[in-house]
Amino acid sequence: MSRRQVNPNARRFAESSSLPVASALHQKSRSSPLLSVGLILVGAFLLIGYSYSGSGSSSDREALSKDGGDTSCTAEVLRAIPLMRKVYGESMRKVLHVGPDTCAVVSKLLKEDDLEAWGVEPYDLEDANDNCKSLVRKGIVRLADIKFNLPYKEKSFSLVIVSDALDYLSPKYLNKTLPELARVSEDGLVLFAGYPGQQRAKGVELSKFGRPAKLRSQSWWIRYFVQTGLQENDSVAKKFEQVLNKKAYKPSCQIFHLSPDH
Repeated sequence: MSRRQVNPNARRFAESSSLPVASALHQKSRSSPLLSVGLILVGAFLLIGYSYSGSGSSSDREALSKDGGDTSCTAEVLRAIPLMRKVYGESMRKVLHVGPDTCAVVSKLLKEDDLEAWGVEPYDLEDANDNCKSLVRKGIVRLADIKFNLPYKEKSFSLVIVSDALDYLSPKYLNKTLPELARVSEDGLVLFAGYPGQQRAKGVELSKFGRPAKLRSQSWWIRYFVQTGLQENDSVAKKFEQVLNKKAYKPSCQIFHLSPDH
Protein backbone atom coordinates (compact mmCIF):
# COMPACT_ATOMS: atom_id res chain seq x y z
CA MET A 1 0.00 0.00 0.00
CA SER A 2 1.46 3.42 -1.02
CA ARG A 3 1.93 5.99 1.70
CA ARG A 4 -0.08 9.15 1.47
CA GLN A 5 2.03 12.06 0.27
CA VAL A 6 2.17 15.05 2.59
CA ASN A 7 2.00 18.48 1.05
CA PRO A 8 5.31 20.18 1.94
CA ASN A 9 3.67 23.59 1.84
CA ALA A 10 1.02 22.45 4.33
CA ARG A 11 3.75 21.07 6.61
CA ARG A 12 5.71 24.33 6.50
CA PHE A 13 2.48 26.23 7.18
CA ALA A 14 1.66 24.03 10.19
CA GLU A 15 5.16 24.39 11.62
CA SER A 16 5.24 28.12 11.12
CA SER A 17 1.77 28.63 12.52
CA SER A 18 2.55 26.57 15.60
CA LEU A 19 5.56 28.67 16.58
CA PRO A 20 3.64 31.74 17.75
CA VAL A 21 1.29 29.55 19.73
CA ALA A 22 4.15 27.69 21.41
CA SER A 23 5.88 30.96 22.14
CA ALA A 24 2.74 32.40 23.65
CA LEU A 25 2.21 29.35 25.81
CA HIS A 26 5.84 29.47 26.94
CA GLN A 27 5.54 33.13 27.89
CA LYS A 28 2.23 32.47 29.65
CA SER A 29 3.68 29.59 31.62
CA ARG A 30 6.60 31.77 32.75
CA SER A 31 4.28 34.60 33.74
CA SER A 32 1.87 32.25 35.54
CA PRO A 33 3.82 29.51 37.38
CA LEU A 34 0.72 28.51 39.38
CA LEU A 35 -1.00 27.28 36.20
CA SER A 36 0.91 23.99 36.05
CA VAL A 37 0.31 23.38 39.75
CA GLY A 38 -3.41 23.97 39.26
CA LEU A 39 -3.56 21.55 36.34
CA ILE A 40 -1.86 18.86 38.42
CA LEU A 41 -4.34 19.33 41.28
CA VAL A 42 -7.31 19.19 38.91
CA GLY A 43 -5.98 15.96 37.40
CA ALA A 44 -5.51 14.45 40.85
CA PHE A 45 -9.08 15.30 41.86
CA LEU A 46 -10.42 13.78 38.65
CA LEU A 47 -8.52 10.55 39.29
CA ILE A 48 -9.81 10.33 42.86
CA GLY A 49 -13.39 10.94 41.72
CA TYR A 50 -13.11 8.27 39.06
CA SER A 51 -11.79 5.71 41.52
CA TYR A 52 -14.69 6.36 43.92
CA SER A 53 -17.30 6.22 41.16
CA GLY A 54 -16.02 2.80 40.18
CA SER A 55 -16.06 1.54 43.73
CA GLY A 56 -18.94 -0.05 45.64
CA SER A 57 -19.82 -3.10 47.62
CA SER A 58 -17.62 -5.93 46.42
CA SER A 59 -20.09 -8.48 47.74
CA ASP A 60 -22.88 -6.88 45.71
CA ARG A 61 -20.79 -6.95 42.53
CA GLU A 62 -19.85 -10.55 43.22
CA ALA A 63 -23.48 -11.54 43.60
CA LEU A 64 -24.41 -9.70 40.42
CA SER A 65 -21.82 -11.46 38.31
CA LYS A 66 -21.64 -14.88 39.84
CA ASP A 67 -24.80 -16.39 38.38
CA GLY A 68 -25.08 -14.53 35.12
CA GLY A 69 -25.63 -10.86 35.90
CA ASP A 70 -29.21 -9.58 35.93
CA THR A 71 -30.70 -13.11 35.63
CA SER A 72 -29.63 -13.78 39.22
CA CYS A 73 -32.56 -13.38 41.58
CA THR A 74 -30.13 -13.12 44.50
CA ALA A 75 -28.82 -9.96 42.85
CA GLU A 76 -32.43 -8.81 42.58
CA VAL A 77 -32.79 -9.26 46.35
CA LEU A 78 -29.81 -6.98 46.93
CA ARG A 79 -31.42 -4.26 44.82
CA ALA A 80 -34.87 -4.73 46.38
CA ILE A 81 -33.86 -4.57 50.08
CA PRO A 82 -34.58 -0.81 50.46
CA LEU A 83 -37.96 -1.29 48.75
CA MET A 84 -38.90 -4.22 50.97
CA ARG A 85 -38.02 -2.20 54.07
CA LYS A 86 -40.49 0.48 52.99
CA VAL A 87 -43.24 -2.10 52.56
CA TYR A 88 -42.64 -4.51 55.44
CA GLY A 89 -41.47 -2.03 58.06
CA GLU A 90 -41.32 -3.68 61.51
CA SER A 91 -41.99 -7.09 59.97
CA MET A 92 -38.47 -6.95 58.57
CA ARG A 93 -36.71 -7.01 61.93
CA LYS A 94 -35.43 -10.64 61.90
CA VAL A 95 -34.74 -11.88 58.38
CA LEU A 96 -33.65 -15.25 57.03
CA HIS A 97 -32.35 -15.39 53.46
CA VAL A 98 -32.25 -18.77 51.70
CA GLY A 99 -30.36 -19.11 48.44
CA PRO A 100 -26.95 -19.10 46.77
CA ASP A 101 -24.63 -16.20 47.59
CA THR A 102 -26.52 -15.70 50.83
CA CYS A 103 -23.42 -14.16 52.43
CA ALA A 104 -23.76 -11.14 50.13
CA VAL A 105 -27.42 -10.69 51.09
CA VAL A 106 -26.83 -11.20 54.82
CA SER A 107 -23.90 -8.76 54.80
CA LYS A 108 -26.06 -6.06 53.22
CA LEU A 109 -28.98 -6.74 55.57
CA LEU A 110 -26.72 -6.45 58.62
CA LYS A 111 -25.79 -2.92 57.52
CA GLU A 112 -29.42 -1.87 57.89
CA ASP A 113 -30.54 -0.21 61.13
CA ASP A 114 -32.54 -2.28 63.65
CA LEU A 115 -32.33 -5.45 61.61
CA GLU A 116 -30.97 -8.92 62.36
CA ALA A 117 -30.17 -11.34 59.56
CA TRP A 118 -29.24 -14.98 59.00
CA GLY A 119 -28.66 -17.04 55.88
CA VAL A 120 -28.88 -20.57 54.53
CA GLU A 121 -26.61 -21.55 51.63
CA PRO A 122 -28.26 -24.56 49.92
CA TYR A 123 -25.36 -25.60 47.69
CA ASP A 124 -21.71 -24.98 48.56
CA LEU A 125 -19.32 -22.51 50.14
CA GLU A 126 -16.15 -23.58 48.35
CA ASP A 127 -15.54 -20.10 46.91
CA ALA A 128 -16.43 -18.24 50.09
CA ASN A 129 -14.45 -15.09 50.83
CA ASP A 130 -13.12 -14.12 54.26
CA ASN A 131 -16.27 -12.20 55.16
CA CYS A 132 -18.46 -15.20 54.32
CA LYS A 133 -16.22 -17.57 56.29
CA SER A 134 -16.53 -15.25 59.27
CA LEU A 135 -20.35 -15.33 59.03
CA VAL A 136 -20.23 -19.15 58.92
CA ARG A 137 -17.94 -19.33 61.98
CA LYS A 138 -20.36 -17.12 63.91
CA GLY A 139 -23.30 -19.35 62.97
CA ILE A 140 -25.03 -16.53 61.09
CA VAL A 141 -24.79 -18.39 57.77
CA ARG A 142 -25.31 -22.15 57.54
CA LEU A 143 -24.83 -24.70 54.79
CA ALA A 144 -28.01 -26.82 54.66
CA ASP A 145 -29.90 -28.97 52.17
CA ILE A 146 -33.30 -27.27 51.85
CA LYS A 147 -34.92 -30.51 50.68
CA PHE A 148 -34.96 -31.45 54.37
CA ASN A 149 -36.10 -29.69 57.54
CA LEU A 150 -34.41 -26.39 58.30
CA PRO A 151 -32.38 -26.20 61.55
CA TYR A 152 -34.66 -23.55 63.08
CA LYS A 153 -37.67 -23.52 65.37
CA GLU A 154 -41.14 -22.50 64.24
CA LYS A 155 -41.59 -18.75 63.71
CA SER A 156 -37.89 -18.10 64.28
CA PHE A 157 -37.89 -15.19 61.80
CA SER A 158 -40.26 -12.35 61.09
CA LEU A 159 -39.55 -12.58 57.35
CA VAL A 160 -38.04 -15.26 55.11
CA ILE A 161 -36.64 -14.32 51.69
CA VAL A 162 -35.87 -17.03 49.11
CA SER A 163 -34.02 -16.58 45.82
CA ASP A 164 -32.39 -18.81 43.17
CA ALA A 165 -33.21 -21.93 45.20
CA LEU A 166 -36.71 -23.17 44.46
CA ASP A 167 -36.10 -22.87 40.70
CA TYR A 168 -33.82 -25.91 40.98
CA LEU A 169 -36.26 -28.12 42.89
CA SER A 170 -38.73 -30.55 41.37
CA PRO A 171 -42.38 -30.41 42.56
CA LYS A 172 -41.63 -33.46 44.69
CA TYR A 173 -39.18 -31.50 46.84
CA LEU A 174 -41.10 -28.22 46.58
CA ASN A 175 -43.93 -29.94 48.42
CA LYS A 176 -41.59 -30.32 51.41
CA THR A 177 -39.45 -27.21 51.12
CA LEU A 178 -42.03 -24.45 50.68
CA PRO A 179 -44.14 -25.41 53.74
CA GLU A 180 -40.89 -25.70 55.73
CA LEU A 181 -39.91 -22.16 54.75
CA ALA A 182 -43.34 -20.94 55.82
CA ARG A 183 -42.99 -22.82 59.13
CA VAL A 184 -39.98 -20.79 60.26
CA SER A 185 -41.58 -17.48 59.23
CA GLU A 186 -43.82 -15.48 61.52
CA ASP A 187 -45.06 -12.62 59.33
CA GLY A 188 -44.25 -13.38 55.71
CA LEU A 189 -42.40 -15.22 52.98
CA VAL A 190 -40.96 -13.44 49.92
CA LEU A 191 -40.16 -15.63 46.93
CA PHE A 192 -37.89 -14.42 44.11
CA ALA A 193 -38.21 -16.72 41.06
CA GLY A 194 -36.83 -16.50 37.54
CA TYR A 195 -38.94 -15.73 34.49
CA PRO A 196 -39.38 -18.45 31.84
CA GLY A 197 -36.96 -17.90 28.98
CA GLN A 198 -34.21 -16.25 31.02
CA GLN A 199 -30.73 -17.22 29.90
CA ARG A 200 -28.44 -18.73 32.52
CA ALA A 201 -24.94 -20.19 32.27
CA LYS A 202 -25.49 -23.93 31.77
CA GLY A 203 -21.98 -24.84 32.91
CA VAL A 204 -22.35 -22.89 36.15
CA GLU A 205 -25.79 -24.39 36.80
CA LEU A 206 -24.69 -27.98 36.31
CA SER A 207 -21.51 -27.66 38.36
CA LYS A 208 -23.15 -25.86 41.28
CA PHE A 209 -26.82 -26.87 41.28
CA GLY A 210 -26.61 -30.28 39.57
CA ARG A 211 -29.37 -29.45 37.09
CA PRO A 212 -30.63 -26.57 34.92
CA ALA A 213 -33.17 -24.22 36.46
CA LYS A 214 -36.84 -24.97 35.96
CA LEU A 215 -38.18 -21.47 35.36
CA ARG A 216 -41.92 -21.49 35.89
CA SER A 217 -44.60 -19.00 34.88
CA GLN A 218 -46.55 -16.77 37.24
CA SER A 219 -49.73 -18.79 36.65
CA TRP A 220 -47.87 -22.01 37.54
CA TRP A 221 -46.71 -20.57 40.85
CA ILE A 222 -50.15 -19.22 41.73
CA ARG A 223 -51.74 -22.63 41.09
CA TYR A 224 -49.02 -24.25 43.18
CA PHE A 225 -49.59 -21.86 46.09
CA VAL A 226 -53.30 -22.74 46.07
CA GLN A 227 -52.53 -26.47 45.98
CA THR A 228 -50.15 -26.23 48.96
CA GLY A 229 -52.48 -24.03 51.03
CA LEU A 230 -50.28 -20.91 50.88
CA GLN A 231 -51.96 -17.57 50.26
CA GLU A 232 -50.54 -14.50 48.61
CA ASN A 233 -50.50 -11.43 50.83
CA ASP A 234 -52.52 -9.16 48.55
CA SER A 235 -52.19 -6.02 50.69
CA VAL A 236 -48.39 -6.29 50.86
CA ALA A 237 -48.17 -7.16 47.17
CA LYS A 238 -50.20 -4.04 46.33
CA LYS A 239 -48.00 -1.80 48.48
CA PHE A 240 -44.87 -3.30 46.92
CA GLU A 241 -46.26 -2.69 43.42
CA GLN A 242 -46.94 0.94 44.32
CA VAL A 243 -43.36 1.38 45.55
CA LEU A 244 -42.04 -0.18 42.34
CA ASN A 245 -44.11 2.17 40.19
CA LYS A 246 -43.07 5.21 42.23
CA LYS A 247 -39.39 4.32 41.81
CA ALA A 248 -39.89 3.30 38.15
CA TYR A 249 -38.28 0.01 39.12
CA LYS A 250 -38.86 -3.07 36.96
CA PRO A 251 -37.70 -6.33 38.60
CA SER A 252 -35.86 -8.87 36.49
CA CYS A 253 -37.39 -11.69 38.56
CA GLN A 254 -40.89 -12.63 39.67
CA ILE A 255 -41.59 -11.59 43.26
CA PHE A 256 -44.31 -13.25 45.34
CA HIS A 257 -45.41 -12.15 48.80
CA LEU A 258 -46.89 -15.02 50.79
CA SER A 259 -48.59 -15.27 54.17
CA PRO A 260 -47.38 -18.16 56.33
CA ASP A 261 -50.14 -20.61 57.22
CA HIS A 262 -49.82 -21.39 60.95
